[in-house]
Amino acid sequence: MISRKDVQPEPRRPTVAADLNAPRVLVLNASYEPLHVTSAKRAITLVQYGVAEILENSADVVRSPSTVMPVPSVIRLRRYVRRPRVHPVPFNRRNVLRRDTFTCQYCGSAEELTLDHVLPRSRGGRHTWDNVVTACRTCNQRKGNRTPEEAAMPLRTRPRAPSFGVYAHGQFAHWQPQWSRYLGG
Repeated sequence: MISRKDVQPEPRRPTVAADLNAPRVLVLNASYEPLHVTSAKRAITLVQYGVAEILENSADVVRSPSTVMPVPSVIRLRRYVRRPRVHPVPFNRRNVLRRDTFTCQYCGSAEELTLDHVLPRSRGGRHTWDNVVTACRTCNQRKGNRTPEEAAMPLRTRPRAPSFGVYAHGQFAHWQPQWSRYLGG
């Protein structure tokens, strides 16, 4: 008689049948420019209809009675799609903090963050992307009503308007390792 200990369970095959709607496939334009992220289900449909081609596969597969197909991780459209004009990123506290990666531009701290005007407003400085940086409360008070040069506090990065482009909405925030060479990361 065969006992349960003698019977080895069949190894599980990777499958994503229930996970096809999870947004996880990077869609590139015909020029290899990132457009957006779509669900695996939509990506497979685009490939099946010949609208796109697979550049990278994930480890998962989708099975049907007649086919086993790898789930794509990166696809490229066969025809170029003209992207709509990207609107400028609005100037506000949250976006300045995001641009400066939530760190003080003088010391690198992430505690008690404030906004600092590189050229103080009392000396003609404007409230714009090119003049506002993230600073911790200590550095902001130490700099006071002076420029970074006068206070001997050099900036880590030069402030400028962000060019987040398609990244502005955080749709590539959770990159997969296969995407790095297409996103420049």
